[in-house]
Amino acid sequence: MKILLLQPTGSNWLAGGKDVSATANRMAPLGLLSMAACLQQRGHEVGVYDGLGPFAAKTIAAQVAEILSIQPDLLGVSATTSAFLDGYEIAETVKRKRPGVQIVFGGVHVSAIGAPLLERFAAIDCLCMGEGERTVCDLADGLAPARINGLIYRENGRMVQNPPCEPIARLDDLPFPLYQKLAGFPHHYHLPLFSYTRRPGATMVTSRGCPYQCSYCDRSVFKNKYRYHSAEYVYAHMRYLRQRFGVRHINFYDDLFTVQRRRIFALCDMLQAKPLGIQFNCAVRVGHADARLLAALKRAGCLQVSVGIETGDADMMATHKPGVGLQGARRAVADIQAAGLRVKGLFMMGLPGESVASIQKTSDFVMSLNLDDMNMSKFTPFHGAPVWPRVHREGRFTEDWRKMNCLNFVYLPADIDSVETLDRLYNAHVKRFYSDKRWRRKFMRRLWPHRWSLWRLARHWADFACAMRGFDNAAHDKKKIHA
Repeated sequence: MKILLLQPTGSNWLAGGKDVSATANRMAPLGLLSMAACLQQRGHEVGVYDGLGPFAAKTIAAQVAEILSIQPDLLGVSATTSAFLDGYEIAETVKRKRPGVQIVFGGVHVSAIGAPLLERFAAIDCLCMGEGERTVCDLADGLAPARINGLIYRENGRMVQNPPCEPIARLDDLPFPLYQKLAGFPHHYHLPLFSYTRRPGATMVTSRGCPYQCSYCDRSVFKNKYRYHSAEYVYAHMRYLRQRFGVRHINFYDDLFTVQRRRIFALCDMLQAKPLGIQFNCAVRVGHADARLLAALKRAGCLQVSVGIETGDADMMATHKPGVGLQGARRAVADIQAAGLRVKGLFMMGLPGESVASIQKTSDFVMSLNLDDMNMSKFTPFHGAPVWPRVHREGRFTEDWRKMNCLNFVYLPADIDSVETLDRLYNAHVKRFYSDKRWRRKFMRRLWPHRWSLWRLARHWADFACAMRGFDNAAHDKKKIHA
Protein backbone atom coordinates (compact mmCIF):
# COMPACT_ATOMS: atom_id res chain seq x y z
CA MET A 1 0.00 0.00 0.00
CA LYS A 2 1.19 3.53 -0.79
CA ILE A 3 0.84 5.68 2.31
CA LEU A 4 1.41 9.38 2.87
CA LEU A 5 1.62 10.81 6.38
CA LEU A 6 0.80 14.51 6.69
CA GLN A 7 1.61 17.16 9.26
CA PRO A 8 -0.64 20.13 8.38
CA THR A 9 0.72 23.65 8.53
CA GLY A 10 -1.88 24.98 10.94
CA SER A 11 -1.81 28.29 12.76
CA ASN A 12 1.42 28.68 14.66
CA TRP A 13 1.64 32.36 15.45
CA LEU A 14 -0.28 35.32 16.80
CA ALA A 15 -3.66 35.96 15.22
CA GLY A 16 -3.28 38.60 12.52
CA GLY A 17 0.52 38.53 12.63
CA LYS A 18 3.15 37.05 10.36
CA ASP A 19 4.04 33.46 11.23
CA VAL A 20 7.78 33.35 11.96
CA SER A 21 7.67 30.19 14.07
CA ALA A 22 9.36 27.95 11.50
CA THR A 23 12.05 30.55 10.94
CA ALA A 24 12.89 30.55 14.65
CA ASN A 25 12.34 26.85 15.37
CA ARG A 26 11.44 24.07 12.95
CA MET A 27 11.05 20.64 14.56
CA ALA A 28 10.89 17.32 12.78
CA PRO A 29 7.47 15.62 13.20
CA LEU A 30 8.82 12.75 15.28
CA GLY A 31 5.49 10.96 15.74
CA LEU A 32 4.92 10.69 11.99
CA LEU A 33 8.52 9.66 11.40
CA SER A 34 8.16 6.86 13.95
CA MET A 35 4.98 5.61 12.25
CA ALA A 36 6.69 5.88 8.85
CA ALA A 37 9.54 3.69 10.08
CA CYS A 38 7.10 1.06 11.38
CA LEU A 39 5.13 1.08 8.13
CA GLN A 40 8.26 0.71 6.04
CA GLN A 41 9.34 -2.16 8.27
CA ARG A 42 6.02 -3.85 7.37
CA GLY A 43 6.84 -3.47 3.67
CA HIS A 44 4.68 -0.49 2.80
CA GLU A 45 5.69 2.39 0.53
CA VAL A 46 5.52 5.45 2.77
CA GLY A 47 6.16 9.16 2.45
CA VAL A 48 5.99 12.07 4.88
CA TYR A 49 4.64 15.49 3.92
CA ASP A 50 5.60 18.14 6.46
CA GLY A 51 3.40 21.18 5.94
CA LEU A 52 5.80 23.10 8.16
CA GLY A 53 8.85 21.86 6.26
CA PRO A 54 11.29 24.11 4.42
CA PHE A 55 10.13 23.12 0.95
CA ALA A 56 6.40 22.63 1.55
CA ALA A 57 3.98 24.50 -0.67
CA LYS A 58 2.71 27.73 0.90
CA THR A 59 -1.01 27.33 0.22
CA ILE A 60 -3.45 24.54 0.96
CA ALA A 61 -4.39 24.28 -2.73
CA ALA A 62 -0.75 23.79 -3.69
CA GLN A 63 -0.25 21.23 -0.92
CA VAL A 64 -3.28 19.30 -2.12
CA ALA A 65 -1.83 19.26 -5.64
CA GLU A 66 1.48 17.86 -4.36
CA ILE A 67 -0.30 15.22 -2.28
CA LEU A 68 -2.48 14.14 -5.21
CA SER A 69 0.60 13.83 -7.43
CA ILE A 70 1.85 11.11 -5.06
CA GLN A 71 -1.45 9.20 -5.48
CA PRO A 72 -1.58 7.70 -1.97
CA ASP A 73 -3.93 4.86 -1.11
CA LEU A 74 -4.01 5.99 2.52
CA LEU A 75 -3.57 9.53 3.84
CA GLY A 76 -2.73 9.71 7.54
CA VAL A 77 -3.06 13.12 9.18
CA SER A 78 -1.59 13.92 12.59
CA ALA A 79 -2.80 17.27 13.82
CA THR A 80 -2.57 19.52 16.83
CA THR A 81 -5.66 21.51 17.77
CA SER A 82 -4.53 24.59 15.83
CA ALA A 83 -3.64 22.50 12.76
CA PHE A 84 -6.72 20.26 12.67
CA LEU A 85 -8.85 22.46 10.42
CA ASP A 86 -6.05 22.90 7.89
CA GLY A 87 -5.58 19.14 7.91
CA TYR A 88 -9.26 18.56 7.36
CA GLU A 89 -9.45 21.05 4.50
CA ILE A 90 -6.63 19.18 2.78
CA ALA A 91 -8.19 15.78 3.47
CA GLU A 92 -11.63 16.86 2.26
CA THR A 93 -10.23 18.19 -1.01
CA VAL A 94 -8.09 15.11 -1.57
CA LYS A 95 -11.11 12.90 -0.89
CA ARG A 96 -13.24 14.83 -3.34
CA LYS A 97 -10.66 14.53 -6.12
CA ARG A 98 -9.52 10.99 -5.27
CA PRO A 99 -12.55 9.28 -3.66
CA GLY A 100 -10.81 5.95 -3.18
CA VAL A 101 -8.19 7.27 -0.80
CA GLN A 102 -8.61 6.21 2.83
CA ILE A 103 -8.38 9.12 5.30
CA VAL A 104 -7.31 8.50 8.90
CA PHE A 105 -6.71 11.21 11.51
CA GLY A 106 -4.72 10.86 14.69
CA GLY A 107 -2.75 12.90 17.21
CA VAL A 108 -3.45 14.57 20.51
CA HIS A 109 -6.51 16.58 19.36
CA VAL A 110 -8.16 13.49 17.89
CA SER A 111 -7.31 11.33 20.90
CA ALA A 112 -8.80 13.90 23.28
CA ILE A 113 -12.12 14.38 21.45
CA GLY A 114 -12.68 11.04 19.72
CA ALA A 115 -15.91 9.96 17.99
CA PRO A 116 -17.61 13.41 17.81
CA LEU A 117 -14.98 14.40 15.24
CA LEU A 118 -16.07 11.56 12.97
CA GLU A 119 -19.66 12.76 13.27
CA ARG A 120 -18.78 16.35 12.36
CA PHE A 121 -16.18 15.80 9.63
CA ALA A 122 -17.55 13.50 6.93
CA ALA A 123 -14.40 13.18 4.82
CA ILE A 124 -12.58 11.35 7.61
CA ASP A 125 -12.94 7.57 7.32
CA CYS A 126 -11.55 6.63 10.71
CA LEU A 127 -9.72 7.92 13.77
CA CYS A 128 -6.57 6.54 15.35
CA MET A 129 -6.77 6.94 19.11
CA GLY A 130 -3.71 7.10 21.35
CA GLU A 131 -0.34 5.67 20.38
CA GLY A 132 -0.49 5.25 16.62
CA GLU A 133 2.20 2.85 15.40
CA ARG A 134 0.29 -0.43 15.82
CA THR A 135 -3.12 0.92 14.81
CA VAL A 136 -1.88 2.53 11.58
CA CYS A 137 0.19 -0.52 10.65
CA ASP A 138 -2.81 -2.83 11.16
CA LEU A 139 -4.94 -0.50 9.02
CA ALA A 140 -2.32 -0.44 6.26
CA ASP A 141 -1.98 -4.22 6.42
CA GLY A 142 -5.65 -4.51 5.53
CA LEU A 143 -7.00 -5.96 8.77
CA ALA A 144 -10.76 -5.72 9.15
CA PRO A 145 -11.61 -2.53 11.09
CA ALA A 146 -13.33 -4.58 13.82
CA ARG A 147 -9.99 -6.26 14.59
CA ILE A 148 -7.95 -3.07 14.96
CA ASN A 149 -7.61 -1.78 18.50
CA GLY A 150 -7.50 1.98 18.89
CA LEU A 151 -9.71 2.59 15.84
CA ILE A 152 -12.98 4.53 15.58
CA TYR A 153 -14.84 4.07 12.30
CA ARG A 154 -18.25 4.10 10.62
CA GLU A 155 -20.24 0.96 9.97
CA ASN A 156 -23.70 1.08 8.38
CA GLY A 157 -24.14 4.71 9.39
CA ARG A 158 -23.14 4.29 13.04
CA MET A 159 -19.92 5.01 14.92
CA VAL A 160 -17.94 2.02 16.18
CA GLN A 161 -15.27 2.54 18.80
CA ASN A 162 -12.90 -0.38 19.29
CA PRO A 163 -11.03 -1.07 22.54
CA PRO A 164 -7.91 1.05 23.02
CA CYS A 165 -4.60 -0.21 21.73
CA GLU A 166 -2.30 -1.43 24.48
CA PRO A 167 0.67 0.91 24.97
CA ILE A 168 3.94 -0.36 23.56
CA ALA A 169 5.60 -1.86 26.61
CA ARG A 170 9.11 -2.11 25.17
CA LEU A 171 9.91 1.10 23.31
CA ASP A 172 13.30 -0.27 22.25
CA ASP A 173 11.44 -2.49 19.77
CA LEU A 174 10.62 0.58 17.69
CA PRO A 175 12.88 1.42 14.73
CA PHE A 176 14.53 4.83 14.65
CA PRO A 177 12.31 7.56 13.13
CA LEU A 178 12.57 7.78 9.35
CA TYR A 179 14.33 11.17 9.26
CA GLN A 180 15.41 10.64 5.64
CA LYS A 181 11.82 11.13 4.52
CA LEU A 182 12.07 14.84 5.41
CA ALA A 183 13.25 17.08 2.60
CA GLY A 184 15.99 19.32 3.95
CA PHE A 185 16.75 17.38 7.13
CA PRO A 186 18.72 18.24 9.19
CA HIS A 187 20.14 21.51 7.85
CA HIS A 188 16.76 23.16 7.30
CA TYR A 189 15.30 22.00 10.62
CA HIS A 190 16.36 24.55 13.23
CA LEU A 191 16.50 24.39 17.00
CA PRO A 192 15.31 27.48 18.91
CA LEU A 193 17.59 30.44 18.46
CA PHE A 194 20.40 30.79 21.01
CA SER A 195 19.73 27.33 22.46
CA TYR A 196 22.73 25.67 20.80
CA THR A 197 26.35 26.37 19.89
CA ARG A 198 26.83 23.62 17.31
CA ARG A 199 24.91 22.73 14.19
CA PRO A 200 23.09 21.01 12.61
CA GLY A 201 20.59 20.10 15.29
CA ALA A 202 17.88 17.50 15.75
CA THR A 203 15.24 16.53 18.29
CA MET A 204 14.55 13.29 20.14
CA VAL A 205 11.93 11.97 22.56
CA THR A 206 13.18 9.07 24.66
CA SER A 207 10.15 8.34 26.84
CA ARG A 208 6.36 8.33 26.77
CA GLY A 209 3.70 8.99 29.38
CA CYS A 210 3.72 10.91 32.64
CA PRO A 211 2.32 9.96 36.07
CA TYR A 212 1.93 13.57 37.21
CA GLN A 213 -1.29 15.57 37.01
CA CYS A 214 -0.46 19.10 35.92
CA SER A 215 -3.81 20.74 35.25
CA TYR A 216 -3.02 22.08 31.79
CA CYS A 217 -1.36 19.02 30.24
CA ASP A 218 -3.24 16.74 27.83
CA ARG A 219 -2.22 13.08 28.31
CA SER A 220 -4.68 11.66 25.75
CA VAL A 221 -2.05 9.93 23.60
CA PHE A 222 0.55 8.42 25.95
CA LYS A 223 -1.54 8.33 29.15
CA ASN A 224 -0.09 8.19 32.67
CA LYS A 225 2.15 5.15 32.58
CA TYR A 226 5.81 6.18 32.18
CA ARG A 227 7.81 4.18 29.63
CA TYR A 228 11.27 4.88 28.30
CA HIS A 229 13.97 3.80 25.88
CA SER A 230 17.02 2.19 27.44
CA ALA A 231 20.31 4.10 27.71
CA GLU A 232 21.76 1.76 25.05
CA TYR A 233 18.95 2.60 22.61
CA VAL A 234 19.26 6.35 23.22
CA TYR A 235 23.03 6.23 22.69
CA ALA A 236 22.61 4.21 19.48
CA HIS A 237 19.97 6.67 18.26
CA MET A 238 22.29 9.62 18.95
CA ARG A 239 25.15 7.84 17.18
CA TYR A 240 22.88 7.20 14.19
CA LEU A 241 21.99 10.89 13.96
CA ARG A 242 25.67 11.84 14.21
CA GLN A 243 26.95 9.34 11.66
CA ARG A 244 24.09 9.41 9.14
CA PHE A 245 23.17 13.11 9.25
CA GLY A 246 26.11 14.88 10.91
CA VAL A 247 23.97 16.09 13.83
CA ARG A 248 25.97 17.91 16.53
CA HIS A 249 23.26 19.09 18.93
CA ILE A 250 20.12 17.32 20.15
CA ASN A 251 17.17 18.73 22.05
CA PHE A 252 15.50 16.05 24.16
CA TYR A 253 11.82 16.95 24.44
CA ASP A 254 10.87 14.38 27.10
CA ASP A 255 8.60 15.68 29.84
CA LEU A 256 10.47 13.53 32.37
CA PHE A 257 13.94 12.98 30.91
CA THR A 258 15.74 12.49 34.24
CA VAL A 259 13.10 10.60 36.24
CA GLN A 260 14.66 7.17 35.65
CA ARG A 261 18.04 8.03 37.17
CA ARG A 262 19.78 4.75 36.40
CA ARG A 263 19.33 5.10 32.64
CA ILE A 264 20.53 8.73 32.68
CA PHE A 265 23.69 7.83 34.58
CA ALA A 266 24.25 4.93 32.17
CA LEU A 267 23.72 7.18 29.14
CA CYS A 268 26.09 9.81 30.54
CA ASP A 269 28.72 7.13 31.17
CA MET A 270 28.45 5.98 27.54
CA LEU A 271 28.71 9.53 26.21
CA GLN A 272 31.84 10.06 28.32
CA ALA A 273 33.47 6.74 27.44
CA LYS A 274 32.72 7.02 23.71
CA PRO A 275 31.99 10.70 22.92
CA LEU A 276 29.89 11.42 19.86
CA GLY A 277 30.78 15.09 19.49
CA ILE A 278 27.17 16.00 20.36
CA GLN A 279 25.90 18.56 22.83
CA PHE A 280 22.33 18.32 24.10
CA ASN A 281 19.58 20.12 25.97
CA CYS A 282 16.97 18.45 28.15
CA ALA A 283 14.22 19.26 30.64
CA VAL A 284 13.94 18.27 34.28
CA ARG A 285 11.09 18.27 36.73
CA VAL A 286 11.71 19.96 40.06
CA GLY A 287 12.77 17.27 42.51
CA HIS A 288 14.30 14.98 39.88
CA ALA A 289 17.75 16.53 39.37
CA ASP A 290 20.26 16.67 42.19
CA ALA A 291 23.87 17.88 42.08
CA ARG A 292 25.27 14.43 41.22
CA LEU A 293 22.90 13.94 38.28
CA LEU A 294 23.47 17.45 36.97
CA ALA A 295 27.24 16.99 37.14
CA ALA A 296 26.88 13.80 35.08
CA LEU A 297 24.80 15.64 32.48
CA LYS A 298 27.42 18.37 32.26
CA ARG A 299 30.26 15.89 31.74
CA ALA A 300 28.24 14.09 29.05
CA GLY A 301 27.81 17.25 26.97
CA CYS A 302 24.64 18.88 28.26
CA LEU A 303 24.46 22.61 27.50
CA GLN A 304 21.06 23.74 28.80
CA VAL A 305 18.38 22.40 31.12
CA SER A 306 14.76 23.56 31.05
CA VAL A 307 12.59 23.60 34.17
CA GLY A 308 8.79 23.77 34.10
CA ILE A 309 7.88 26.30 36.80
CA GLU A 310 4.75 27.89 35.27
CA THR A 311 3.98 30.48 37.97
CA GLY A 312 5.44 32.50 40.81
CA ASP A 313 2.22 32.43 42.84
CA ALA A 314 2.20 29.70 45.51
CA ASP A 315 -1.57 29.15 45.40
CA MET A 316 -1.56 28.88 41.60
CA MET A 317 1.34 26.44 41.81
CA ALA A 318 -0.51 24.21 44.28
CA THR A 319 -3.58 24.15 42.01
CA HIS A 320 -1.97 23.67 38.63
CA LYS A 321 1.35 21.93 39.28
CA PRO A 322 0.93 19.85 42.45
CA GLY A 323 4.11 18.48 43.93
CA VAL A 324 6.23 21.45 42.86
CA GLY A 325 6.84 24.44 45.13
CA LEU A 326 8.45 27.83 44.66
CA GLN A 327 11.39 27.06 46.94
CA GLY A 328 11.96 23.74 45.19
CA ALA A 329 11.97 25.55 41.84
CA ARG A 330 14.43 28.12 43.18
CA ARG A 331 16.74 25.36 44.43
CA ALA A 332 16.53 23.52 41.10
CA VAL A 333 17.57 26.64 39.19
CA ALA A 334 20.46 27.28 41.58
CA ASP A 335 21.63 23.65 41.40
CA ILE A 336 21.57 23.64 37.59
CA GLN A 337 23.63 26.81 37.38
CA ALA A 338 26.02 25.56 40.07
CA ALA A 339 26.70 22.55 37.85
CA GLY A 340 27.84 24.89 35.08
CA LEU A 341 24.71 24.39 32.97
CA ARG A 342 22.44 27.00 31.48
CA VAL A 343 18.89 27.04 32.81
CA LYS A 344 15.74 27.98 30.94
CA GLY A 345 12.58 28.61 32.94
CA LEU A 346 9.23 27.62 31.43
CA PHE A 347 6.19 29.62 32.54
CA MET A 348 2.53 30.03 31.66
CA MET A 349 0.28 33.07 31.90
CA GLY A 350 -3.51 33.18 32.05
CA LEU A 351 -4.39 29.96 33.90
CA PRO A 352 -7.73 29.76 35.74
CA GLY A 353 -7.37 31.72 38.97
CA GLU A 354 -4.87 34.13 37.42
CA SER A 355 -5.07 37.80 38.44
CA VAL A 356 -3.05 40.94 37.90
CA ALA A 357 -1.49 40.31 41.32
CA SER A 358 -0.48 36.72 40.50
CA ILE A 359 1.04 37.84 37.20
CA GLN A 360 3.06 40.43 39.11
CA LYS A 361 4.28 37.70 41.49
CA THR A 362 5.29 35.51 38.57
CA SER A 363 7.18 38.31 36.86
CA ASP A 364 9.00 39.18 40.08
CA PHE A 365 9.82 35.52 40.70
CA VAL A 366 11.19 35.12 37.17
CA MET A 367 13.45 38.14 37.62
CA SER A 368 14.71 36.88 40.98
CA LEU A 369 15.97 33.60 39.48
CA ASN A 370 18.60 35.13 37.18
CA LEU A 371 17.70 32.67 34.42
CA ASP A 372 19.73 32.16 31.27
CA ASP A 373 16.56 32.07 29.20
CA MET A 374 12.82 32.09 29.70
CA ASN A 375 9.71 31.04 27.82
CA MET A 376 6.27 32.34 28.78
CA SER A 377 3.44 30.57 26.99
CA LYS A 378 -0.15 31.77 26.88
CA PHE A 379 -2.42 29.29 28.63
CA THR A 380 -4.53 27.36 26.16
CA PRO A 381 -7.20 24.89 27.36
CA PHE A 382 -7.06 21.53 25.60
CA HIS A 383 -9.84 18.94 25.58
CA GLY A 384 -7.87 16.19 27.29
CA ALA A 385 -6.38 18.31 30.08
CA PRO A 386 -7.67 18.01 33.67
CA VAL A 387 -8.42 21.74 33.72
CA TRP A 388 -10.82 21.50 30.74
CA PRO A 389 -14.11 21.41 32.75
CA ARG A 390 -12.97 24.35 34.86
CA VAL A 391 -12.52 26.75 31.93
CA HIS A 392 -16.24 26.44 31.16
CA ARG A 393 -17.20 27.27 34.75
CA GLU A 394 -14.80 30.15 35.33
CA GLY A 395 -13.84 33.04 33.11
CA ARG A 396 -14.55 33.19 29.38
CA PHE A 397 -13.31 30.76 26.77
CA THR A 398 -13.44 31.23 23.01
CA GLU A 399 -12.95 27.80 21.44
CA ASP A 400 -11.31 28.89 18.20
CA TRP A 401 -9.14 25.93 17.25
CA ARG A 402 -6.92 27.93 14.91
CA LYS A 403 -5.88 30.21 17.77
CA MET A 404 -5.35 27.40 20.29
CA ASN A 405 -1.57 27.21 19.97
CA CYS A 406 -0.31 28.69 23.29
CA LEU A 407 0.52 31.91 21.45
CA ASN A 408 -2.91 33.54 21.68
CA PHE A 409 -5.07 34.17 24.73
CA VAL A 410 -8.32 32.31 24.02
CA TYR A 411 -9.25 32.02 27.71
CA LEU A 412 -9.87 35.00 29.98
CA PRO A 413 -9.63 34.29 33.74
CA ALA A 414 -12.50 35.63 35.84
CA ASP A 415 -10.29 38.17 37.66
CA ILE A 416 -8.82 39.75 34.50
CA ASP A 417 -10.94 42.42 32.84
CA SER A 418 -9.97 41.81 29.20
CA VAL A 419 -7.75 39.91 26.79
CA GLU A 420 -6.14 43.25 25.96
CA THR A 421 -5.01 43.53 29.59
CA LEU A 422 -3.55 40.03 29.46
CA ASP A 423 -1.68 40.83 26.27
CA ARG A 424 -0.29 44.05 27.72
CA LEU A 425 0.91 42.30 30.87
CA TYR A 426 2.40 39.47 28.83
CA ASN A 427 4.28 41.82 26.53
CA ALA A 428 5.49 43.91 29.44
CA HIS A 429 6.84 40.84 31.23
CA VAL A 430 8.68 39.55 28.14
CA LYS A 431 10.15 42.99 27.55
CA ARG A 432 11.17 43.24 31.20
CA PHE A 433 13.06 39.94 31.09
CA TYR A 434 14.99 40.61 27.89
CA SER A 435 15.74 44.22 28.90
CA ASP A 436 17.32 43.15 32.17
CA LYS A 437 21.00 44.13 32.41
CA ARG A 438 22.04 40.81 33.95
CA TRP A 439 20.53 38.82 31.11
CA ARG A 440 22.04 41.14 28.51
CA ARG A 441 25.50 40.76 30.03
CA LYS A 442 25.15 36.97 29.82
CA PHE A 443 23.99 37.24 26.23
CA MET A 444 26.88 39.48 25.22
CA ARG A 445 29.42 37.06 26.71
CA ARG A 446 27.99 34.31 24.48
CA LEU A 447 27.94 36.15 21.18
CA TRP A 448 30.70 34.08 19.58
CA PRO A 449 29.34 30.67 20.66
CA HIS A 450 25.96 31.83 19.32
CA ARG A 451 27.31 32.99 15.98
CA TRP A 452 25.11 30.54 14.04
CA SER A 453 21.97 31.89 15.73
CA LEU A 454 23.15 35.46 15.09
CA TRP A 455 23.70 34.62 11.45
CA ARG A 456 20.18 33.20 11.21
CA LEU A 457 18.74 36.21 13.01
CA ALA A 458 20.51 38.59 10.61
CA ARG A 459 19.45 36.60 7.55
CA HIS A 460 15.79 36.76 8.55
CA TRP A 461 15.87 40.09 10.34
CA ALA A 462 12.82 41.51 8.55
CA ASP A 463 10.64 38.64 9.78
CA PHE A 464 11.92 38.83 13.35
CA ALA A 465 11.62 42.61 13.44
CA CYS A 466 7.98 42.27 12.43
CA ALA A 467 7.38 39.89 15.34
CA MET A 468 9.30 42.05 17.81
CA ARG A 469 7.16 45.08 17.02
CA GLY A 470 4.32 43.27 18.76
CA PHE A 471 6.08 43.95 22.05
CA ASP A 472 6.75 47.63 21.42
CA ASN A 473 3.33 48.66 22.65
CA ALA A 474 4.31 47.28 26.04
CA ALA A 475 6.83 50.03 26.70
CA HIS A 476 4.38 52.32 28.45
CA ASP A 477 3.24 49.40 30.65
CA LYS A 478 6.75 48.51 31.75
CA LYS A 479 6.47 50.27 35.09
CA LYS A 480 3.28 48.41 35.93
CA ILE A 481 5.03 45.08 36.11
CA HIS A 482 8.25 46.20 37.75
CA ALA A 483 8.68 45.69 41.44
